[in-house]
Amino acid sequence: MQHLRRIGLFSALLFFPTNLTTTALAKPFTYVNARFGTVCTFPDQIFSKRMPEPENGDGLEWQSADGASVACYGGYNALDDTPKSLVENEKASPELGEKVTYSKTGKNWAVLSGTKGDKIFYRRSVFGKEDVIHSVFIEYPGAQDKIRPAGRRHCC
Repeated sequence: MQHLRRIGLFSALLFFPTNLTTTALAKPFTYVNARFGTVCTFPDQIFSKRMPEPENGDGLEWQSADGASVACYGGYNALDDTPKSLVENEKASPELGEKVTYSKTGKNWAVLSGTKGDKIFYRRSVFGKEDVIHSVFIEYPGAQDKIRPAGRRHCC
């Protein structure tokens, strides 16, 4: 039986730079990944454009009209990462154009955030049962950055 693992996405989006009034009034939508049991809750009125599902069924991505996106997915911990090694590996080999400016780890989670071109990104991964890593990625235009570092700390 797969165990469901909730990613603290909805609370993170309370600090999201999209219009805060709209976010507060937006109806929450909960996505459950059938393959890995990853669970994410977010305002679907903001992230209204669902992208095509990947062939491997590991998760989904949604986009907003203002260029932001949220992706929720799971994956097997094939590299036997720990939260600390996941952050170290991401910092050592970032995706093209990424600059990690913040990272933090806990017993079973890792957070990375930074810039990718003109966008801000935030990634949270939770190490779950059955050797699965549950992750959420948020990306949005840097011009919309109204998140304060204290707000990021509260959502981790």
